[in-house]
Amino acid sequence: MSDGKFPESIEAVQQALAAHDYVAERGLATTIFLALRMRRPLFLEGEPGVGKTEVAKVLARMLRVPLIRLQCYEGLDVHTAVYEWNYARQLLEIRLAEASGQVDRNRLLAEIFSPDFLIARPLLQAVQQSRDGQAPVLLIDELDRSDEEFEAFLLELLSDFQISIPELGTVRAEVPPVVVITSNRTREIHDALKRRCLYYWVEYPSFEKELAIVRRRVPGLAEQLARQVVAFVQALRQEDLYKPPGVAETLDWAEALLALDRSELDAATVSETLGALLKYRDDVELVQRPEVQARLLETARARGA
Repeated sequence: MSDGKFPESIEAVQQALAAHDYVAERGLATTIFLALRMRRPLFLEGEPGVGKTEVAKVLARMLRVPLIRLQCYEGLDVHTAVYEWNYARQLLEIRLAEASGQVDRNRLLAEIFSPDFLIARPLLQAVQQSRDGQAPVLLIDELDRSDEEFEAFLLELLSDFQISIPELGTVRAEVPPVVVITSNRTREIHDALKRRCLYYWVEYPSFEKELAIVRRRVPGLAEQLARQVVAFVQALRQEDLYKPPGVAETLDWAEALLALDRSELDAATVSETLGALLKYRDDVELVQRPEVQARLLETARARGA
């Protein structure tokens, strides 16, 4: 695939993603294809750890363009996400001008509010770098963690791919960036923003899909153990956990077992390596109960045979 060229079919998207070790079902590949072809933002929702963020990373590698990431959090504001002025440098410039005794206020104001004193944050970077027929991948990660006020600001960006800077004017993207927005659905995202996007809900993978992911990402793992790991995790997600493990945790666990040179699952191995799979004490204690662990191991061994 040449630089900046989008895949020409849904099958080509699947093949390109697979070439970068991302296993995508046809539904997701179709939505990605349409988002690229229609130049619309891609909105991915789903449980944590199902591979939403990885889509943006793989797209950037696939298209051979930069990845610009905005990690959202409560209290995120325009200055952090878009731009801010380099106040320390501006103040220094003012003091130097005053010390020289040659202060032309209008000229000084024009100088300190010029692009040289502007600090571009992720959203402005994405707009500025969209030129020469190419555009970066802009990842707006975990939008549900931000405040609703920040969502409102995004509407202008997603509609026109432009940012207004009062001192400089409007900065427009020559080519719309490839936008991927993710949400873990800790709160609902407003309909006005969703309408500007193509939507896809990313499910936990099926057994065969997750096994394919483990085979690709942890190729040194024995086939029997790979099947046992996936079967164990799939059964574990059916338990009453505070935070079920995602695909990322499955891969971490598989890599841990590979590092320990294990060839199959047993009770001792599971107990010793649960920290790679579960991140909350209550969940660990639940799985360490003999009856729960025995049930999960039985399922894993049966599926891995």
